[in-house]
Amino acid sequence: MDETHQPIPEARQGLIARTLDEWKTLALLGGPILIAQVAQMANGVIDTVMAGHASAEDLAAVGIGSSLWMPLFLLFMGLLSALQPIISGHRGAREFGRIMPVTWQGIYIGLGASLIMIGLLLNVRPVLDVLRLDLHTAWLTQGYLDAFAWGVPAILLLTALRGLTDGLGHTKVIMVFSVIGTLVNLPLNYIFIYGKFGLPAMGGIGCGWATAISAWISVLSLLLYLNISGAYQHFHLWRERVKLDWHIVNEVLRLGVPIGFTIFVEASMFSVIALFLAPLGPVVVAGHQIALNVVSLVFMVPLSLGMALTLRISFLVGARATETARLLSRSVLLLSVAIALLFASILWFGNDLIAQLYTSETDVQEVTTYLLLFAAVFQIADVTQVTCISVLRGYKDTRIPMYIMLFSFWGIGLPLGWVLAFSDWIVPAMGAAGFWVGLTTGLVSAGLLLGTRVFRYPVPKAQPSTN
Repeated sequence: MDETHQPIPEARQGLIARTLDEWKTLALLGGPILIAQVAQMANGVIDTVMAGHASAEDLAAVGIGSSLWMPLFLLFMGLLSALQPIISGHRGAREFGRIMPVTWQGIYIGLGASLIMIGLLLNVRPVLDVLRLDLHTAWLTQGYLDAFAWGVPAILLLTALRGLTDGLGHTKVIMVFSVIGTLVNLPLNYIFIYGKFGLPAMGGIGCGWATAISAWISVLSLLLYLNISGAYQHFHLWRERVKLDWHIVNEVLRLGVPIGFTIFVEASMFSVIALFLAPLGPVVVAGHQIALNVVSLVFMVPLSLGMALTLRISFLVGARATETARLLSRSVLLLSVAIALLFASILWFGNDLIAQLYTSETDVQEVTTYLLLFAAVFQIADVTQVTCISVLRGYKDTRIPMYIMLFSFWGIGLPLGWVLAFSDWIVPAMGAAGFWVGLTTGLVSAGLLLGTRVFRYPVPKAQPSTN
């Protein structure tokens, strides 16, 4: 089998040479992941911009609809992300016969999750009633979700298949098909939103149809590639299909449920903060959202590095290169801190320019400029914790990290943020900045606890292959 995507480390190399080689492997794995993440984020930007040019109601419908389906998707995406370290571990251990059974159980889990997600999205009217939307916006939102629901099986199937391609170290595959999806989504949005080629103008509802169709085009193209590419001749999807195996399903769920719940907890916390800030007025909310958007953009780099790190650690453990796994898990903290300091410097010294790029309103610029100073410090803590939790996922350690993140976010970050933002108990009420201090404190707690676990975690021994 080809080892170019995940090379076996050279035992005779010196410490520095091995470290640099591992960092190079991370860059080769993480670069395509970064492009794929940016392409997926671009879809949201495209939808927002094009729906906004249709009408304010269409933009609101797409925004509200996205806020309803995104947490569900993140939950199931996290669950299915367990496939990457499991498959990468089998790859490292050269247990090739165990790869396709795991892949198929991921497909079954994705299809089951699709039924749950579709059922919830088609019945959100009670939630829309609670939000007290006007009738037209509520109708547009439900129409957007009804259309989007058709693409849910394709989106989750694509996520499951990513477990196979990324797990084998072929991260460029999803990069290509993510870019294809974005390129297809753009003209489809134009056709459906504004009504071209004889079709009626659908506004925000057209965004849902465009996303659904582009998702199916992406996943069907990927399925075709997997069945004709020579690189996958040993992992033929249809020829090696297997029935539902509850033992393997439980293995995936045992690893994936804590990951999905951790991501859901983090995403829901930011949603709660946005609701808490609403009484402070639109200027504060706008400045906070801009700062959060900037942090989300720069976070794509450490997130991609973390995903590559999970793949590499699980591969090394499977290949019984446990000392290299330990070396990488510790040395990469230096690399991640260097990346964090770079982005923190950009946010700290370039806050004025960044605020001006987002808005021309001076009052919003002032709030954004101020919050970006806190976001710079937040960035360092955030990168540290995502690096540590990515290492532990590579070791297939997800349950204790889930508890750590729950404690740090909801036990420390959110309560402290509320106290600092709205009360004078510790310091005079800080407004939105209080939540950024609280979030940073929570992330520092997570980073310290996760980092301690990384340094003390007993690296598991790979089981001998039975193949």
